[in-house]
Amino acid sequence: MYGVNLGGWLVVEKWMTPSLFQGLAARNEYELSQTATGWRRLRQHHRQFITEADFVWLHKHEVRAVRLPVGHWVFGDAPPYVGALPRLDWAFAMAEKYGLQVLLDLHAAPGAQNTADHSGSGQPGQPSWLDSAQKREATIEVLERLVQRYNPSPAFWGIELVNEPLARGTGLKLVRFYRQAYARVRAVARPGLYTVFSDGYHPLLLAGALRSTKRHPVAMDCHFYQCFGAGDTKRRFGGHLAKARRRRLLIWWLQRFHPVVVGEWSATLPLTLSSKQQREYIRAQQIAHQGALTEYYWAYKLEATGTWHYRWLVESGKMKSV
Repeated sequence: MYGVNLGGWLVVEKWMTPSLFQGLAARNEYELSQTATGWRRLRQHHRQFITEADFVWLHKHEVRAVRLPVGHWVFGDAPPYVGALPRLDWAFAMAEKYGLQVLLDLHAAPGAQNTADHSGSGQPGQPSWLDSAQKREATIEVLERLVQRYNPSPAFWGIELVNEPLARGTGLKLVRFYRQAYARVRAVARPGLYTVFSDGYHPLLLAGALRSTKRHPVAMDCHFYQCFGAGDTKRRFGGHLAKARRRRLLIWWLQRFHPVVVGEWSATLPLTLSSKQQREYIRAQQIAHQGALTEYYWAYKLEATGTWHYRWLVESGKMKSV
């Protein structure tokens, strides 16, 4: 399946929707939620950022899957965060109406699973999630509630246990969480629903962390960006192209253990490209991902135009949807 991320919607990121934070010192959703106008702004954003017209566009352009990030606060019972359950219900109704499959991604866990400001922490850079049995348990309880609520929906393709957790050391502590969470999710999930686990930035280390049962398949989520690391900032275009093409070998190897989901990828590079190069780089990635179970571009849309904005890329002729 070919898909996109509905990022910046039910878990907001300031760089994606700066107008939401305009005039405020807030840096992230946690801080925005505590401002005088934060709740009003967030509720309006939930209603207006993604509408039925967006689902119509996705269907028309042959996008058949969405990865939908949500925070642990989605049920509305984790103040000061603003819940979004009615909009999540609506999103599933829209996915059913327009024939899209939904990978529901727990993008922000209690205590924060990484150092990014989208991980749900009031103090970015100080993740405490993996070290707290209480917070890991709270995460599993949110997963159980999400699975039980959306089990009846034919659009519900899979549940992602947690987005981009930091796998420290040998990764055994994270693997133990995955196995505990998978057992609990498996107990309430309908047969055929995928349980997806992140590679924690270490796909070779965590390969085989979970294995499918006959009724409950699993997949590993890998994110591929070539615009952040120190090595990538020094790489010329030919090197980036070669790296993107080598990706298919990693996916092939990982698929010996379990299916692979490319949960996030982008056309963004730390250098300026001509339109021809841009299309060549995008196509090289799409070909490399063909061995994966599904892929999701980050992100479907944001306020600014550019390579992070999938819809703009397609409408401007810089990218073909499939």
